[in-house]
Amino acid sequence: MDFEKKLLIGMVHLKPLPGSYLYDGDFDSLIERAIADARTIEEAGFDAIMVENFGDVPFPKYVDKTTVASLAVVARAIREEVSIPLGINVLRNDGVAAYSIAYAVKADFIRVNVLSGVAYTDQGIIEGIAHELARIKKLLPSKIKIFADVHVKHAVHFGDFEDALLDTVERGLADAVVVSGRATGKPVDLEKLALAKKISPVPVVVGSGTSYDNLPLLWKHADGFIIGTWIKRGGKVENEVSLERARKLVELVKNLRESLF
Repeated sequence: MDFEKKLLIGMVHLKPLPGSYLYDGDFDSLIERAIADARTIEEAGFDAIMVENFGDVPFPKYVDKTTVASLAVVARAIREEVSIPLGINVLRNDGVAAYSIAYAVKADFIRVNVLSGVAYTDQGIIEGIAHELARIKKLLPSKIKIFADVHVKHAVHFGDFEDALLDTVERGLADAVVVSGRATGKPVDLEKLALAKKISPVPVVVGSGTSYDNLPLLWKHADGFIIGTWIKRGGKVENEVSLERARKLVELVKNLRESLF
């Protein structure tokens, strides 16, 4: 993936999947909505898409077989409809499932919330899975990139941010690091982002809270942006992706890229 131009990654937040507490029984409509959002993101001009089981609250630490099967079906349907790179995130921290799905559907990258270290979350204590992920990568070799959060959102962290970032890359073997705000849609701390960009030997991606208003401020401190909430209708995460809002953001990025080069 080309980080030189600074990647714009749009989120497809899935409705509750089969097996989750809030699933409404209509899997076909769920797939149709996911495909529609993915098509809109591509039509707007985004560089990549990431699919996530966002609606599966309350999240387990690691998902069951029903979730893996369902998410693979949705991801495959999206892969057949769009041509831009595709990523997978399996909440809360099932990087092995994400990699397995990505391998099966020929996706390009995954996001792992806790690759290295420990996070104190609403699911309890979540420990890093770098070893388990490295083992499956060895078993199923591919070019799938690992985007790993450093001090992931919706969690409390007691360790040093700089140490956590370097451990994630050097000992966790992440291909890119993700820096987010405190929760979904919340802006990232600019000082923390700037530090990440300064010390990280791999690309730095903003994982939450990017908007039309703050993107110019974040631009020089990151190599990519994962955007979900702002591109939804009315800026509400539960709504469908808005082509108008997504295109507006892409136009801003084009202007920023022109100023860069």
